[in-house]
Parts: sequence; C-alpha cells; structure tokens
Amino acid sequence: MPIQKHVSSHPSKKEAIMYAIVEIAGHQYKVQQDQRLYVNRLKDDEGAKVSFDRVLLVDDGSKVTVGAPAVNGAAVQATVERHLKGDKVLVFKKKRRKGYQKLNGFRPSLTELVINGIALGAKPKKAAAKPAEASEEKAEAKPAAKKPAAKKSTDDKAEAKPAAKKPAAKKSTEDKAEE
Repeated sequence: MPIQKHVSSHPSKKEAIMYAIVEIAGHQYKVQQDQRLYVNRLKDDEGAKVSFDRVLLVDDGSKVTVGAPAVNGAAVQATVERHLKGDKVLVFKKKRRKGYQKLNGFRPSLTELVINGIALGAKPKKAAAKPAEASEEKAEAKPAAKKPAAKKSTDDKAEAKPAAKKPAAKKSTEDKAEE
C-alpha cells in the first residue's frame, strides 16, 4: 500500500487578520475587529460610537505601519456597550516584625467596548497649515507693539551693591600659645 501524506495548510498562509495598537485613556491595547475590550471608565454614554485617533501601529496582514508617534489618518471605531465595575482588587500592606497590617480594596470602574473597525487612510492635515499662517500674522504684529526698555544708569548699580565683607582677623602668636 502506498503511504498517503497528510496535507495541512501552511501556518504562514493563514487568513491575514488586521490589528492595531491604540492608546485609550492613557493605556495601550492591541485590538482587532469585533473584539470586546475592557478599559478604564470613559465619559461616553452607553450605545455611543467613539473613535480613537491615537493609533500607534497598524498591521493589515501584508504591511505594518508604525507611527512616529501615531499613524496619520488611522483611527479605530468602537461602540460603548456598557459601564460596569470590575472584580475586587485587594491591596495588602505589611511591615514585618512591627505588627502592622493594612488591608484595602476597591472595584475599578470599567467600560466595555466593541471594536467596529480599523480605518487606515492617510489624509493630509489641513489644520496644520492654518496655524502656520496665523503665526506669520502674529510675527508681523509683534514688532509694532515692541517698546524699547529703559536703560538704568551705572550709578544705580554701584549704589545697589553691598560692601564687601572684611576678612576675619588672624590669630596672633600669643593667642595660639594660650590655647
């Protein structure tokens, strides 16, 4: 009997999954489409659609785009599912041999997000051009408003300085002998 070889799919030929690393409320998360994510409490209402534009890295399967520090034009869209409290976190403090023990606990406030999609579109920022024009206008206006500073006379400077301290008197040979 001939031996049949088992044909398996090659691991590198798997379906490419797009993911991104995004910064949400000061923390970085790796997200994919349709993923449920628990983050620190956000101010948005339940059911609201939110967009996060601070995307640090995007991998679309064929190309990895790394931002410096963020990728221009990239955004992650999500929906706020609900607000909830997480599991209790216990904080235990102890100083050995002193009889000191302290137990505190809290339940963190969380927001559950569902990632709807990752948009990657390099759009040139038009807002950056407007501040440049405004700064030119301000630069023209500044020389007209500038007034020359009044110069102080050199006599005032001499009077303001305190007199130098005199050096301490040296001990005489008689004082040294007494000690």
